[in-house]
Amino acid sequence: MKMRRHRVFLLCTVGLCVISFLHYYKALHYVSLLRELSAPYPNIKSFIMVTGFFWREKGVAATPLSPASPEEAPPLPGLRQSDSKARSVLQDDKTPYFVRTKAGALCFRQGTEVATPKEYSGKSGGAAANGAGEGARAGAAGQRKPLQVQQQPSVAPKAKARSRGNGKRLVKCVCRPGWHGPYCGVPTMVYHSNLPTKERLTPRETPRRVINAINVNHEFDLLHVRFHELAQAVDLFLVCESNFTAYGEKRPLSFLRLLLNGTYDYIRHKILYVFLDHFPDGGRQDGWIADDYLRTFLTRNGMSRVVGARSDDVFVINDADEIPAHEGLLFLKLFDGWTEPFAIHMRKSLYGFFWKQFGSLEVVSGCTVGMLRDVYDGDGIKLRRREYYTMPGFRKYENDTGHILVQWSVGSPFHFAGWHCSWCFTPEGIYFKLVSAQNGDFPRWGDYEDKRDLNYIRDLIRTGGWFDGSLQEYPPVEPKEHMYAPKYMLEHYDRYRYLLENPYNKVSRLSEG
Repeated sequence: MKMRRHRVFLLCTVGLCVISFLHYYKALHYVSLLRELSAPYPNIKSFIMVTGFFWREKGVAATPLSPASPEEAPPLPGLRQSDSKARSVLQDDKTPYFVRTKAGALCFRQGTEVATPKEYSGKSGGAAANGAGEGARAGAAGQRKPLQVQQQPSVAPKAKARSRGNGKRLVKCVCRPGWHGPYCGVPTMVYHSNLPTKERLTPRETPRRVINAINVNHEFDLLHVRFHELAQAVDLFLVCESNFTAYGEKRPLSFLRLLLNGTYDYIRHKILYVFLDHFPDGGRQDGWIADDYLRTFLTRNGMSRVVGARSDDVFVINDADEIPAHEGLLFLKLFDGWTEPFAIHMRKSLYGFFWKQFGSLEVVSGCTVGMLRDVYDGDGIKLRRREYYTMPGFRKYENDTGHILVQWSVGSPFHFAGWHCSWCFTPEGIYFKLVSAQNGDFPRWGDYEDKRDLNYIRDLIRTGGWFDGSLQEYPPVEPKEHMYAPKYMLEHYDRYRYLLENPYNKVSRLSEG
């Protein structure tokens, strides 16, 4: 009798092993184990999947919330009910991103070289420098003159580079530097990424809509940079502001004031304002509760007010100091065939772009709206903090969509797909960040009076030092290097000089002279 039980148990175990093997074999069809291990920047975590099941993250959804007492909250001058409860209807992007050449090739305008020889003879250098023109109208300022061919209102996804036979030349797009693929629509940051399905990418007939969600405190200069960098790629910005700091103190609604006085009128039609009027219970004692809840509220409140979102639209959540490059988001918008969720490799810098840190910051930042809803329960912090395979809905989502979920990263440690500028403020801005920081990332430097001294902060910016007295090593940088800073900042150099050049290093040199 015991032998029979052992046999039944053994057969069941073998059956489970076979089923698990078949599933993972199917997944490895998309991500080759050898290919991943041989990559210059392998994502080792993807092969230690089991470890995710041995720890359980405290869910923010289980955190009890209590609205702040009216006397605790600061006054809300200018806040109308329509501002915090308005809905936004997503519209399809009608921009003709693709054109068909006279030879029949389907090409991405921004990435395709001008086909007419007479327009290019002797002008390759000048054309690269004078990129505005029509390219600026399409949101591609700084690129060369777009392809001068007939426009196609829609894209045929199956159109590929092909040979006409009988000795005739190959019909294909001629890509500009920085663009790749048969349609010249794959930017270098994707071409050099670990995306396992690069050979399956095809243009979409209708572009996806891209939604970018951020929480804002006082990062208003970087907010301008984000809006200008992503104006073409992003269809809607969800911007969340609270009348409490992450520490739980009262604060004014500065972004709302700027929004209402016309500061952001150039992008106002793409902004959905999200107002968080309460502080989470327990957030003062455990700052991570408050930090997580900011993103939970942003995502759930913001997405509940978006009308017309489709399951294959793209959702991207960033911190205010994380700015994705527009080429990467534009690729996600215009092409089918990539997997999800995706991270973004960003250039790291401290106090300004002049203190570049080694490596890159890789942050899981986005997925489709369908995956956000069905796998992450509509919670943006779970997208950023939780491995998708630890979520209970991921298997059903795979079965319903027919897609194997494989995480990948836009960019690489050597090919940045965005910028992360940490503590990038004036000394006064750093002071404000110190006193409003959440009570969870210890030591909380804002609790120390000497760390709040403006002269001490200026010296940190000058030397690149940290609040604990340590001094990092930084690689040499030059503002002319590729991906030094977002293009809008470089075009408005004087306005952003305090972030592009070390202001206190120059002062010290002058005083020494």
